[in-house]
Amino acid sequence: MPLYESVFIARQDISAGQVDNLADEMEKLITDNGGSVARREYWGLRNLAYRMKKNRKGHYVLFNLDAPSEAIQEMERNLRLHEDVLRYITIRLEALRVDASPMVYGKGERDRAERRGHDYDDENKENVGEAAPAKASDEAADNDDDENKENMAEAGPDKAGDETLPDDLPEATDEKETEE
Repeated sequence: MPLYESVFIARQDISAGQVDNLADEMEKLITDNGGSVARREYWGLRNLAYRMKKNRKGHYVLFNLDAPSEAIQEMERNLRLHEDVLRYITIRLEALRVDASPMVYGKGERDRAERRGHDYDDENKENVGEAAPAKASDEAADNDDDENKENMAEAGPDKAGDETLPDDLPEATDEKETEE
Protein backbone atom coordinates (compact mmCIF):
# COMPACT_ATOMS: atom_id res chain seq x y z
CA MET A 1 0.00 0.00 0.00
CA PRO A 2 1.13 3.60 -0.49
CA LEU A 3 2.81 5.43 2.39
CA TYR A 4 1.67 8.89 3.51
CA GLU A 5 2.53 11.54 6.03
CA SER A 6 -0.30 13.77 7.17
CA VAL A 7 -0.28 16.77 9.51
CA PHE A 8 -3.28 18.70 10.71
CA ILE A 9 -3.62 21.81 12.84
CA ALA A 10 -6.51 22.11 15.29
CA ARG A 11 -7.82 25.31 16.87
CA GLN A 12 -6.10 26.70 19.95
CA ASP A 13 -9.38 26.87 21.89
CA ILE A 14 -9.78 23.12 22.26
CA SER A 15 -7.97 21.10 24.91
CA ALA A 16 -5.24 18.55 24.31
CA GLY A 17 -7.77 15.81 25.23
CA GLN A 18 -10.14 16.98 22.50
CA VAL A 19 -7.26 16.99 20.01
CA ASP A 20 -6.48 13.43 21.08
CA ASN A 21 -10.12 12.43 20.49
CA LEU A 22 -10.00 14.05 17.04
CA ALA A 23 -6.82 12.14 16.23
CA ASP A 24 -8.48 8.92 17.45
CA GLU A 25 -11.39 9.57 15.06
CA MET A 26 -9.01 10.03 12.11
CA GLU A 27 -7.07 6.92 13.09
CA LYS A 28 -10.32 4.92 13.26
CA LEU A 29 -11.30 6.20 9.78
CA ILE A 30 -8.00 5.00 8.35
CA THR A 31 -8.17 1.56 9.96
CA ASP A 32 -11.85 1.09 8.96
CA ASN A 33 -10.94 1.77 5.32
CA GLY A 34 -8.15 -0.83 5.21
CA GLY A 35 -5.13 1.24 6.28
CA SER A 36 -2.89 1.39 9.28
CA VAL A 37 -1.28 4.15 11.32
CA ALA A 38 2.44 3.55 11.68
CA ARG A 39 3.05 6.54 13.98
CA ARG A 40 1.06 9.31 15.58
CA GLU A 41 2.81 12.31 17.12
CA TYR A 42 1.31 15.21 19.01
CA TRP A 43 3.59 18.23 18.54
CA GLY A 44 1.73 20.41 21.02
CA LEU A 45 0.33 23.91 20.92
CA ARG A 46 2.61 25.96 18.66
CA ASN A 47 2.62 29.46 17.22
CA LEU A 48 1.33 29.82 13.68
CA ALA A 49 3.27 31.77 11.06
CA TYR A 50 0.17 33.87 10.40
CA ARG A 51 -3.37 34.10 11.74
CA MET A 52 -5.78 31.45 10.49
CA LYS A 53 -9.48 31.90 11.19
CA LYS A 54 -8.63 34.32 14.04
CA ASN A 55 -6.20 31.86 15.69
CA ARG A 56 -2.58 32.65 16.48
CA LYS A 57 -1.72 29.17 17.78
CA GLY A 58 -2.69 25.63 16.90
CA HIS A 59 -2.41 22.03 18.07
CA TYR A 60 -0.26 20.05 15.60
CA VAL A 61 -0.71 16.31 15.02
CA LEU A 62 1.32 14.12 12.63
CA PHE A 63 0.30 10.74 11.21
CA ASN A 64 2.53 8.29 9.34
CA LEU A 65 0.09 6.18 7.35
CA ASP A 66 0.14 2.99 5.33
CA ALA A 67 -3.24 3.19 3.64
CA PRO A 68 -5.02 3.04 0.29
CA SER A 69 -5.85 6.35 -1.39
CA GLU A 70 -9.59 5.91 -0.64
CA ALA A 71 -8.85 5.93 3.09
CA ILE A 72 -6.75 9.10 2.72
CA GLN A 73 -9.50 10.81 0.72
CA GLU A 74 -12.06 9.93 3.39
CA MET A 75 -9.79 11.24 6.16
CA GLU A 76 -9.20 14.50 4.27
CA ARG A 77 -12.94 14.89 3.64
CA ASN A 78 -13.61 14.58 7.37
CA LEU A 79 -10.79 16.98 8.22
CA ARG A 80 -12.23 19.50 5.74
CA LEU A 81 -15.68 19.26 7.35
CA HIS A 82 -14.52 19.33 10.99
CA GLU A 83 -14.88 22.81 12.49
CA ASP A 84 -11.91 22.44 14.86
CA VAL A 85 -9.39 21.75 12.07
CA LEU A 86 -7.66 24.85 10.69
CA ARG A 87 -5.40 23.25 8.05
CA TYR A 88 -4.16 19.85 6.96
CA ILE A 89 -1.68 18.47 4.48
CA THR A 90 -1.03 14.95 3.29
CA ILE A 91 1.96 13.93 1.18
CA ARG A 92 2.95 10.60 -0.32
CA LEU A 93 6.33 9.16 0.71
CA GLU A 94 8.66 6.50 -0.62
CA ALA A 95 9.52 5.31 2.90
CA LEU A 96 8.29 6.21 6.35
CA ARG A 97 10.59 7.87 8.87
CA VAL A 98 11.96 5.39 11.40
CA ASP A 99 12.90 7.83 14.15
CA ALA A 100 10.81 10.57 15.76
CA SER A 101 10.35 13.79 13.81
CA PRO A 102 12.45 16.83 14.76
CA MET A 103 9.31 18.73 15.77
CA VAL A 104 8.79 16.41 18.72
CA TYR A 105 11.99 17.66 20.34
CA GLY A 106 11.09 21.33 19.85
CA LYS A 107 13.30 24.15 21.05
CA GLY A 108 14.39 22.72 24.36
CA GLU A 109 17.37 23.30 26.54
CA ARG A 110 19.48 21.15 24.26
CA ASP A 111 19.04 23.56 21.33
CA ARG A 112 19.81 26.57 23.47
CA ALA A 113 22.95 24.91 24.83
CA GLU A 114 24.15 24.05 21.33
CA ARG A 115 23.70 27.64 20.18
CA ARG A 116 25.77 28.86 23.13
CA GLY A 117 28.46 26.29 22.38
CA HIS A 118 27.89 24.19 25.52
CA ASP A 119 27.29 20.49 25.84
CA TYR A 120 23.82 19.54 27.09
CA ASP A 121 25.23 17.19 29.74
CA ASP A 122 27.55 19.86 31.12
CA GLU A 123 24.87 22.57 31.19
CA ASN A 124 24.43 22.47 34.98
CA LYS A 125 28.17 22.87 35.43
CA GLU A 126 28.16 25.80 33.01
CA ASN A 127 25.28 27.53 34.80
CA VAL A 128 27.24 27.53 38.04
CA GLY A 129 30.29 29.04 36.34
CA GLU A 130 28.36 31.61 34.28
CA ALA A 131 27.54 33.97 37.17
CA ALA A 132 31.11 34.94 38.05
CA PRO A 133 32.46 35.59 34.52
CA ALA A 134 29.40 37.71 33.71
CA LYS A 135 30.22 40.08 36.58
CA ALA A 136 33.85 40.28 35.51
CA SER A 137 32.89 41.11 31.94
CA ASP A 138 30.47 43.82 33.17
CA GLU A 139 33.27 45.39 35.20
CA ALA A 140 35.57 45.29 32.17
CA ALA A 141 32.90 47.03 30.06
CA ASP A 142 32.53 49.73 32.73
CA ASN A 143 36.30 50.26 32.72
CA ASP A 144 36.29 50.62 28.93
CA ASP A 145 33.59 53.30 29.16
CA ASP A 146 35.63 55.20 31.76
CA GLU A 147 38.73 55.05 29.53
CA ASN A 148 36.76 56.35 26.54
CA LYS A 149 35.52 59.31 28.59
CA GLU A 150 39.07 60.09 29.70
CA ASN A 151 40.35 59.90 26.11
CA MET A 152 37.60 62.24 24.97
CA ALA A 153 38.49 64.73 27.72
CA GLU A 154 42.18 64.64 26.75
CA ALA A 155 41.32 65.45 23.16
CA GLY A 156 39.99 68.84 24.24
CA PRO A 157 36.60 70.43 24.62
CA ASP A 158 36.27 71.25 20.92
CA LYS A 159 36.96 67.64 19.86
CA ALA A 160 34.95 65.80 22.53
CA GLY A 161 31.43 65.11 21.33
CA ASP A 162 31.79 67.53 18.38
CA GLU A 163 30.55 65.92 15.23
CA THR A 164 30.93 67.86 12.03
CA LEU A 165 29.24 67.13 8.73
CA PRO A 166 31.25 66.58 5.58
CA ASP A 167 31.58 69.61 3.30
CA ASP A 168 29.81 67.98 0.36
CA LEU A 169 26.47 67.59 2.20
CA PRO A 170 23.99 70.45 1.80
CA GLU A 171 23.01 72.27 4.95
CA ALA A 172 19.45 71.99 6.14
CA THR A 173 17.54 75.24 6.07
CA ASP A 174 14.22 76.22 7.54
CA GLU A 175 13.34 78.38 4.54
CA LYS A 176 11.16 76.95 1.83
CA GLU A 177 12.56 77.14 -1.65
CA THR A 178 10.21 78.71 -4.13
CA GLU A 179 9.98 77.49 -7.68
CA GLU A 180 9.99 80.15 -10.37
